[in-house]
Amino acid sequence: MHIVACIKQVPDAKDVRIDPETCTLVRQGVESIVNPHDWYAVEAALRLRDEYGGKVTVLTMGPPQAEEALRETLALGVDEAVLLSDRAFAGADTWATSLTLARAIIKLGPVDLVICGKQAIDGDTAQVGPGLAAHLDQPYTTYARRLELQDGGLLLAERLTDMGYEVVQMPLPAVVTVIREIGDPRMPGLKHKMRARKQEIPVMGAADLELNPEEVGLQGSFTQVVRVFSPPPRCDREMLTGEPEEQAEKLINRLKEAKVPGL
Repeated sequence: MHIVACIKQVPDAKDVRIDPETCTLVRQGVESIVNPHDWYAVEAALRLRDEYGGKVTVLTMGPPQAEEALRETLALGVDEAVLLSDRAFAGADTWATSLTLARAIIKLGPVDLVICGKQAIDGDTAQVGPGLAAHLDQPYTTYARRLELQDGGLLLAERLTDMGYEVVQMPLPAVVTVIREIGDPRMPGLKHKMRARKQEIPVMGAADLELNPEEVGLQGSFTQVVRVFSPPPRCDREMLTGEPEEQAEKLINRLKEAKVPGL
């Protein structure tokens, strides 16, 4: 059983900056972290490995500094890690990103299951997981809260819906995205932390994946951010003072003056 967990190194949410000329995230000089949702993908992969055997490979695409994120996952007990890093990958949208990851997964094959976090906090599109499934031509499900391997090469997944949850059965190989209900991420162990410091992490570029520069990065992206701006500040604000009851009465009067329906 070979499981690949895809992660992404993202800027810390408290220090996000946008380059006004390129309309892309500024990563230089900005603290980076592992996308919080991706920790659940790693945990799901490790739990399946611990229960059913096999190995877990963690895959990420990013600049050389993304190696730090991979070593953090190795410290949790991940077996192998691979970094996709090439200047040609810069500026990729979700289509180009999923294409690059899919090509790497094929190179790492055979892979039985690909697990991703539900979305990344820097883009919030939740498109890379389904995009991977499309490029790999494999079945997939999203927002999984429980995974179970069954006889006959089948995967049972409970996925969250607006009305509760539903049970999905899929043949392997497959792609899933998971949510936090899959289980809390484990803490790194001393043995794994020591191994993580020394373990070699292979780096693959566009040539290694047999991808043309026109297929990846900004050139291979079908979408592009053309404008980024901060909402204009609103100056028509009023602070209500007094006891809570007085503030509530003032607020109701202001809403009535504004002719809010129902008041």
